Amino acid sequence: MQRAILYTAFILLLGICSCKKFLEKNPDNRASLESPEQVSQLLATAYPQSNYMAFTESISDNVNDKGTGGTDLTVVNPYFFKDVTDNQQDSPEAYWDACYSAIAAANQALDACLKAPDTANYSSQKAEALLCRAYAHFMLVTLFAKPYDPNNSKSDPGIPYVLTPEKVVFQKYTRKTVAYVYEMIEKDLLAGLPLLDDTRYTVPRYHFTRAAANAFAARFYLYKQDYAKTLSYANAVIPGSNVTAILRPWNTDYLTLTYNELWARYAKASEPANLLLVETASLWARNYFNERYGMDADKRTEILNSNVTGGTFAFTRQLYTLGTNNYMIPKVNEYFVRASVNATIGYPYVMVPLFTAEEALFNRIEANIFLNNLTAALADLNTYASTRIYNYNAASHTITTSKMQSYYNTSDPRQATLATLLDFKRAEFVQEGMRWFDLLRYNLPVTHNTTDGQKLVLAASDKRRVFQIPESARLSGVELNPR
Repeated sequence: MQRAILYTAFILLLGICSCKKFLEKNPDNRASLESPEQVSQLLATAYPQSNYMAFTESISDNVNDKGTGGTDLTVVNPYFFKDVTDNQQDSPEAYWDACYSAIAAANQALDACLKAPDTANYSSQKAEALLCRAYAHFMLVTLFAKPYDPNNSKSDPGIPYVLTPEKVVFQKYTRKTVAYVYEMIEKDLLAGLPLLDDTRYTVPRYHFTRAAANAFAARFYLYKQDYAKTLSYANAVIPGSNVTAILRPWNTDYLTLTYNELWARYAKASEPANLLLVETASLWARNYFNERYGMDADKRTEILNSNVTGGTFAFTRQLYTLGTNNYMIPKVNEYFVRASVNATIGYPYVMVPLFTAEEALFNRIEANIFLNNLTAALADLNTYASTRIYNYNAASHTITTSKMQSYYNTSDPRQATLATLLDFKRAEFVQEGMRWFDLLRYNLPVTHNTTDGQKLVLAASDKRRVFQIPESARLSGVELNPR
């Protein structure tokens, strides 16, 4: 009996020691960040891997009711100015979740950088993490809170600005204010930008390079209405005076491409115009042209058929008609990842250009307009037009102040220049969801008509202009937007 007890005790002791050794091991080596390279790998997930195009394009004035077509809720609900009930890919809720997932990755990376014994070797990773955290919060506050307004943003509810990794299941957060969120974005942005090291990246276009970060800063300060800083950061994106070298060659090289070739090139990392790209799980590439609520013949005419130059946009030469009243410019391309080698099912992805050279140029033009540098703004508008007008001829297509005033029927040169810019932006980014951000900033109303005679108006003061925060956020104490 004593011998049996000793054997049993010995086995238990071995078990306890083995269990202790097992528990001392990290159960998941992905959570252990012990080198700058491992932190860099984590930062690949610190960009929102979801797509805003479906719901921002569908709520904008770029779309009409075609009468027939797809009826995805991420398109239908925004068209009717209703909260999107779908929480799957391409929905506001999916985008909200993706932004906070990106923020969580950025915060985990920052925590590793801070705790590293050799913090100097992590400065570039720290920079990227700060930029990623700032960007995700910026997109959240832009879509889920009111636009920045110097007079009201100190009282307008913002979104939770998360600064540390979560360690509990339901961490409690407060929204604070839009002004506070902007202050925190600016702090992260200015701290991260000087530390960036472009040489660290194998494929720079998938990360915050200095060019991409400056483009982000230009957009941020434009939305904040600090036009001097907008101009400074936009100038940092554009190399010297040769801006055409980094703009998309719509009226030259692009005209020679088939639509499959243009699809493949538009969001390619080697395209100079693409400053930052992100992979997103999305069905938008297969839906954007054949949804019932999209660009029809009337919207095609309104957006693309005429402009202040008197010429024709080269976009129209790559505008394809698919079926009845479905118009598509081959920009948004899908790549499909099979679930396994022989599988017939899988996952659709879309590569989204988060920042482009065109936007940086547009931001410089807008800053110059509000700084009353109208000559500089006009020069940039003409540079842009020279790359977008089919068979461009300077003698007949050059934009002048009087030409703009006549086209827009206004005696105010600044107003005419701004109207030209906004129309150019609308045409450039059609079907990419970017138009909504200008409608927000300028409090422009949106009217949607239906084939059964309804007229739906989203006024400048309408609460539905702010997308609804997901119901699930209430578990963390986040108040929903008023309706």
